[in-house]
Amino acid sequence: MMYLISILVLAAIVAAQKCPLQFDGRVPKDATLATFDGSSSPFNAQYVLGANLKWSGVLQLPAVNSSLFDSTGTKAVGITIKQRPLLPSSNSKTDSSSDKSIFNSQTGFRRAELLPLSNSGTDASTTGIKTMHFSIMKDTARPLDTAHEYQLFFLESSDYSTNQVVLKYGTIIGGNPSGANPDTLFLQGNVNSKKISTIFSTRFTPGMWHNFGLVLDFVKGTTQVYYSTGNSPLASVSKAVTNNVAGQGQYHFGILKKPVNPDSDITKSGKQPSGINEGVMFGGIFEEDSSSNSCISLSP
Repeated sequence: MMYLISILVLAAIVAAQKCPLQFDGRVPKDATLATFDGSSSPFNAQYVLGANLKWSGVLQLPAVNSSLFDSTGTKAVGITIKQRPLLPSSNSKTDSSSDKSIFNSQTGFRRAELLPLSNSGTDASTTGIKTMHFSIMKDTARPLDTAHEYQLFFLESSDYSTNQVVLKYGTIIGGNPSGANPDTLFLQGNVNSKKISTIFSTRFTPGMWHNFGLVLDFVKGTTQVYYSTGNSPLASVSKAVTNNVAGQGQYHFGILKKPVNPDSDITKSGKQPSGINEGVMFGGIFEEDSSSNSCISLSP
């Protein structure tokens, strides 16, 4: 009986506790688009976006309901990828010269991803036990194309050799798990695993926030998913499953759109449509340190 009481008390503490922050990417209410171009941005002002672009030309500040952890003075941010329509004289299905979302000559991809400013790739955000929080919502005015695979959140290792955890959407290259509908969010483990595990999946229902808390244990090599919708508290939807999260790296929040029918170099091959205007909204981005007493914030 005493053991049961102890467990219930611990759960209550965890649910209500304000855990130590590793970094805070929540956008202040008074932030403008120009904020993201300068030193006061919570994100890197230089990466990851198309050549000669500024974040003020890529991001939106949508008038939407606050996400779960944005209810105390912060707001959502919208991330877009765009391309000018092809010229009538063009014979190419993808005219790279007109594209605004090509990063680092990766002509097969369309990209715009926010990187937390303090996350250098070798910092403490990828050590110990951390819980990564974020909320995501469809931008129904700028729908994603379910014929393509998207990475909307991922941790990329410091040597760029793998993504240790990824939130995918759409038609995944190689096939969707269990033939799932492409209008689904898939939280997957390390992409270099012999068999890539889908730890959690859910339909990407429009008009609501999808809230994630990812417990990344960099000591034991596990990942656990907490999830909710709207303003409901997070709840565990998976066990702490074995997942190789070694290699440190940087967290990406945004859109990485992959091509259809790529060859061996996916970054520079395949087909992308012209004239795109796509987007997704994020809120409540922050990471907390869960090393002490498994501290996880389930609600504000």
